[in-house]
Amino acid sequence: MPAQKIETGHEDALHDVAMDHYGRRLATASSDTTIKIIGITGSTSQQLAVLPGHKGPVWRVAWAHPKFGSVLASCSYDGQVIIWKENNQNEWLQAHVFNDHKSSVNSIAWAPHELGLCLACGSSDGNISVFTARDDGDWDINRIEEAHPVGVTSVSWAPTTAPGSFIGSGLLDPVQKLASGGCDNTVKLWKLYNGTWKMDCPHSLQMHTDWVRDVAWAPNLGLPKSTIASASQDGKVVIWTCGKEGEWKGKILKDFKTPVWSLSWSLTGNLLSVADANNSVTLWKEAVDGGEWQEVSTLEP
Repeated sequence: MPAQKIETGHEDALHDVAMDHYGRRLATASSDTTIKIIGITGSTSQQLAVLPGHKGPVWRVAWAHPKFGSVLASCSYDGQVIIWKENNQNEWLQAHVFNDHKSSVNSIAWAPHELGLCLACGSSDGNISVFTARDDGDWDINRIEEAHPVGVTSVSWAPTTAPGSFIGSGLLDPVQKLASGGCDNTVKLWKLYNGTWKMDCPHSLQMHTDWVRDVAWAPNLGLPKSTIASASQDGKVVIWTCGKEGEWKGKILKDFKTPVWSLSWSLTGNLLSVADANNSVTLWKEAVDGGEWQEVSTLEP
């Protein structure tokens, strides 16, 4: 597939790009404090909306599942998290603004849609907040205080199904788990127990020697294990796996020799994309026997 160049029209650095569920629209986040919605049709693109509202650089944007309508979340250096909703006139409105964090909100992630409209947020104030929409239009707030006391850089939800399960099984009592990365160089795992978030692993996962920039929990549809990837300022990507024995083990995917910014799994959980500070994106696939990971593609800038 030939590469398609899209002009965003932002006046400053671009920090995040998110494609909607159907691959028809992009949301972009920039240091110019705005979010832009861009429509994509074939090889053409057009700007559909500009969303002003943040007072600082916008770090992340995330689309909610379409079953909740046309809903977008954004987080910023200004400490705010904004929920945007598109109305019937194709206008984007601020449906809710959260001011719960005392400093930059660096990461947001929507929960699997089976858990309802639920957003996790990680902040430089060291805390993680989880906002859950109620039927009356208001939101419940749950917090993980001092998750990473020196700052939370990333959050990622676990699949709701247990490892080895297939769609439709195990959803009577869906699991609520989170992975987080922080400026303490660690990855931590959290689970909701009777309405309270607690560490799901007796100790944090430690293999990095600098800030963890991103964590990504892989889909585990039909797979017998749980997998998390973590990327760090130290240049390394670590693949963490947990089998039936319940112990997490880490293995270095590669030392990229430059900071690694972000990670993303394919929907099937067998392909991992890695974006690094050299502006290159590489795709990795695990060998069939579950052993080594191999680079299958490189997307140069």
